[in-house]
Amino acid sequence: MAPTRRDLIKTGAALAAAAAASHALAQASGGSAGDKFYEKGEVRIRYLDTGGPGFPLLIIPGGGLNSTISGLINSHPFNAIDEFKNEFRCITADLRNAYAGESTGPLEADRPWDAFTDDHIGLMDHLGLDKFMVLGFCIGGPFIWNLLERAPDRVVAAVSAQPSGYRPEQPTLFYDNNMTGWGAEIVKRRPEITTQAVDRFLTRMYKTNPDFVFTVTRDFVRQCQTPVLVLPDDIPSHPYAVAMEVVMLAPKSEVSIYPWKEPPERIPIAVRQIRSFLRAHRPT
Repeated sequence: MAPTRRDLIKTGAALAAAAAASHALAQASGGSAGDKFYEKGEVRIRYLDTGGPGFPLLIIPGGGLNSTISGLINSHPFNAIDEFKNEFRCITADLRNAYAGESTGPLEADRPWDAFTDDHIGLMDHLGLDKFMVLGFCIGGPFIWNLLERAPDRVVAAVSAQPSGYRPEQPTLFYDNNMTGWGAEIVKRRPEITTQAVDRFLTRMYKTNPDFVFTVTRDFVRQCQTPVLVLPDDIPSHPYAVAMEVVMLAPKSEVSIYPWKEPPERIPIAVRQIRSFLRAHRPT
């Protein structure tokens, strides 16, 4: 082999290896060339927009107050971005002040749920998207209902997978878990945030008016005309009873098979139902 040709091949191999390593690192961190930031006042939200001509689909990761793009890609029952990016314009973001993410902003102790919804609506405004659909995991359930109350004319359909909800036999579950988990970590990593501020924030979020899906009343769900698909779960933070009560109350609700995550062979069936639901309610 001529030296020049050999050198070119070696250089090409090195570049390919470097590209592969960079891609692997981006996947591990949830990073992507599509990651961007939306800023409004003191709030800075890291988001991922797959672009494309498909109808907008806002995907809200699970993981409680530490929900991130990385978690959506690496630790959910299925990778919603991969599943739907070829048919929909998928948009997702790190939750404000998730310690494993890059979105930051003040703790609004007087309106915690609405502050997060401000970020979701603000992001869609930033992208110039009036109408959109929503797929939310875990804490995405309460966020979806808050979006449906705050922006009923903009959300055309919603999918709530393994939604969070209030469990009366464990009334302080979310407060306790977040004080020892998310709260302790955010105080450690963000010196300007105190334990007292976290306590006020979580008290308002989970203890002041604890009930049902945290963000809206049963009367609102009864009157909501937005199509909703629910994929129930049944662990302490994802009560089956609340998920099914939503299904029974919402006039345009649908429900998946249950359980849909176990055995794992059932997950593709659930994904197929989500896809059919989104296609059915996608505006033409």
